[in-house]
Amino acid sequence: MQRTAVNPWNWSQALGYNQGEIIQDVKRQLICSGQTSVDDKGNPQHLENMRMQMDLALNNLDAVLNNAEMTLTNISKLSIFTTDVDETMKNFDILGAKFGQVSATPTMTLVEVTRFAVPGLMFEVEAIAFD
Repeated sequence: MQRTAVNPWNWSQALGYNQGEIIQDVKRQLICSGQTSVDDKGNPQHLENMRMQMDLALNNLDAVLNNAEMTLTNISKLSIFTTDVDETMKNFDILGAKFGQVSATPTMTLVEVTRFAVPGLMFEVEAIAFD
C-alpha cells in the first residue's frame, strides 16, 4: 500500500492529522464499527469519565485492528463522536500519544452528538484501515 498525504495547509499536521490521503495499491480494507468504553463482554466501563473512556475505546479499536493483523498505522480515516467536544479536547493528548508514538496521522473528523445508545458513554471512535 502506498499513502500520500494531501495537505494544502500545514495547520492540521500540528494537531496530528492530514486533510486527505491518497491510498494506492491496496490489498485489504477494514471498516471498523464504532468502538466505545466497553469490556470484552460488552459491558460499559468508566461511565462519566471521559479520559478513561477515550483510552479504553482506543484500546478496543487497537484490538480490532490487531485481530485483522493491522495497526494504528493502517488507519486512513478516523471518525470521533463525543457528547462533549470541550472535554474530549482536554483529553486529546491520549490520541496524540497513541498515534504519535507510531507516527500515524490519519484523516480525522470530530463530531459532538446528543447521546449514545448506552447512557453514560461519552466517546466513540470508528476507523477505516487499509493494507
